[in-house]
Parts: sequence; structure tokens; C-alpha cells
Amino acid sequence: MKIWLTPAARMIALLALVPVILSGAAAEGKVTVKDEFAKDNPKWKFVTGRWVRRTSSGRPVLAQTVETQPWAVALLEDQAFADVDVSVRFRPISGKEDASGGIILRARDGQNYLLVRANALENNFRLYSIVNGTRRTLASAKVVEPKLGDWHTLRVVATGPRIQAWLDGAPLLDHQDTTFTRGWLGLWTKADSVTEFADLEASGT
Repeated sequence: MKIWLTPAARMIALLALVPVILSGAAAEGKVTVKDEFAKDNPKWKFVTGRWVRRTSSGRPVLAQTVETQPWAVALLEDQAFADVDVSVRFRPISGKEDASGGIILRARDGQNYLLVRANALENNFRLYSIVNGTRRTLASAKVVEPKLGDWHTLRVVATGPRIQAWLDGAPLLDHQDTTFTRGWLGLWTKADSVTEFADLEASGT
């Protein structure tokens, strides 16, 4: 037998389902982390380089401002993730040897992590592993160099061994790797890069 409900009764029935839907999402155990760099966050560990919060074109940013060899590393020791969807906006400002910006993931410390980076001086977009301070290329794609002085978006999705990465919305890397399975997120530049970062957001487990 069919039961016919008035529009008002149907709305009440749908609203009754909301707590079930929300509790189901919470049960997944996902954690969201956001940092717009508008205020100090003691969870950041600046391993190498000089990282400063400042305002750029009216927006708060975290900037790496000095030449650092071989690379500058900032780790967000807030939430360790295994599976994660993380994005950040970056603006390469200057650099003669390098003008890069990158997302660190699954970091154990400043010497052991995965890295996805773009470089305004090179036409490649790469995934690396850094193990005991030694960098190895895991995957690479050809791109048009991100323009100096412009804002660009990096996004990385790690699900189990699968690592996918986007630059400015274009899917470019899809690679399997098991070097690291869980760890901190972070930001990265190399050599004489001066780079600004904004709007870091991550969600995962």
C-alpha cells in the first residue's frame, strides 16, 4: 500500500534524516585542516629557510624569503594524515636558480617526506620522495612553466599508495608509491626561491 505525503510532511521526513547523514560523515573520521596565514600558528615547524607571515596584495600569506640550500621546509605538525586531499595557492616571486613551490605530505620529519612541486623556471611538474635528505624523482609531467608573479594552485590527493596531483586544475600526475604511508603536511621551496603561499586546506584521515 502506498502512503501519500503532503509536501510539508515530506519536508519533515527529509529533515528527520539529517542527523543520520551527519553522524555517518562523522563516523568516517575525516579531519579538516585550514590555514589562511592570517595569524600565528604554533603548530608550524620551520625546519629550514626563513618563513614569514605578511600581507601581499591585500591577502595574508606565508612567504619563504631567503636563499636556502638545498631547500626550505616548513612542516605543519598539527594533524598527521595517511589519506589526504590537500591544496594550496602559491606565487613564485623571484629566483635565478629556482622559483618553486611545493606541497609536502606524509612527512616523518624535515628529511623524510613526499613532495609535489612546480617550478617557474622549468617546464616540469614532479613528485619526489625525500629519504634521509636524498631526493628521488618518482613521476614527472611536462607543463607550461607557472608564471612568475602570478598565483597558481597545487592540489595533491593521496589514497593508499596512489598519489595524484594537479596544477591549476589540470590533472598531471598519477603514481603508485609506498615509501611513506602517513605523516605531516608541509610547504617547500628550493635554493633562491622567494615564494608566497595562501589558503592551505586539507581533509583526510
